[in-house]
Amino acid sequence: MSSIDVDGYEVPRGLFYTEKHEWAKVQTDNNVRIGITDYAQKNLHEIVYVELPKVGLTVNQMTPIGTVESVKSVAEIYSPLSGEIITVNEKLLDSPELVNESPFGDGWIAIIKPKALNEELRRLMTPKQYAEFIKKLLED
Repeated sequence: MSSIDVDGYEVPRGLFYTEKHEWAKVQTDNNVRIGITDYAQKNLHEIVYVELPKVGLTVNQMTPIGTVESVKSVAEIYSPLSGEIITVNEKLLDSPELVNESPFGDGWIAIIKPKALNEELRRLMTPKQYAEFIKKLLED
C-alpha cells in the first residue's frame, strides 16, 4: 500500500480518516478495521495501555469507544463509523506498543460491522484530505 508522507507522518492510501486521527479500512467482507493514525501515535509517544471497546458494543460515528494511554497523556479513540464492534485486537492488552510500532498493521484497534457504510464514509477524509489536514496542524 502506498503512502503520502507529510513531514515524516505516514498517510496510507486506501484508508479513510477522521479529524480525531483514526483510520478506517473497508475489508472485503464490508466490515471495517479501525485504528489510530501515525500522527496520533507519534504525538502520544510511548503507548503503555490501550482500553479496547467491548465486542458486541453498538457505537455511533465519532463517539468514544476506548482510550490510548501513553507515558505523557491519555487520548480517546473515536469510532469512525456507526455499527457493532465484532472483533477487538486483544494483542494490544499485552503489547500496547504495537500501536506505536505498526499503527496501520498489527496495532489496529477493532473491527466494526457498519450500519450505514457508504453514507458515513462520505463524512470521512480521503488520504489526500487528511494529509492536507495534518499540514495545517503542523503550520499552527
